[in-house]
Amino acid sequence: MAKSQATFMKKQLEKNRQKKKEEKAMRKQERQENSSGGDLDGMMAYVNEFGEIVSTPPEKKTNEPD
Repeated sequence: MAKSQATFMKKQLEKNRQKKKEEKAMRKQERQENSSGGDLDGMMAYVNEFGEIVSTPPEKKTNEPD
């Protein structure tokens, strides 16, 4: 009788492992579908002349003699 219970427990543990693996794969797929991109332009940050971090690139200034 003990052998049948051990076999049953092994099967239950394997079912639980498989269920967790499937749930993890589903969560991973949902994250990939709902991601906001990750393009390089979205990750860029710039520092303006006051030392503040901003998301827009600085304007290029030309050095014109006065």
